[in-house]
Amino acid sequence: MQKDLETKFLTDFEKNQNIAHKICRIYTTNTNAHKDLFQEITIQLWKNYSKFRGDSKFSTWMYRVALNTAISLYRKSTRTVKTQDFSDFAYKIKATDYDDTEEKQLEALYKAIHQLNDIEKALIFLYLEDKPYKEIADTLGISSVNARVKMTRAKEKLKNILNP
Repeated sequence: MQKDLETKFLTDFEKNQNIAHKICRIYTTNTNAHKDLFQEITIQLWKNYSKFRGDSKFSTWMYRVALNTAISLYRKSTRTVKTQDFSDFAYKIKATDYDDTEEKQLEALYKAIHQLNDIEKALIFLYLEDKPYKEIADTLGISSVNARVKMTRAKEKLKNILNP
């Protein structure tokens, strides 16, 4: 049973690991922090995988866990990431190198996004992923109306940052 769960997790994770990389890109500013956050997201996903009921798509659940992990870690005043040893299964994950070529073209946007608060970052991230407002609301645990209002405000804030 444990082996089946592990195999299913590895399959789901490998198909969707770019989600974690993108969240790491938004919430970190250097390679080491990116790697640490990616590891912590992976650990949190594995620790909570047995609780994943399948009520939503795996990717939606992964967004929620990854965003909550990133927000929780980076709200701490110390800004340090506590890591845990996950060597029991780490060798089984085929981590691909993160290719940030496309994101380098969006450097101004990312710099602006870094100036947003945590919730605004999550909203913009999900918006850029072409997620519908219902899925954004479900992922963040807010109503669709609230998601639209917050998104409008976040877009306006980004516009002011990019075009002072």
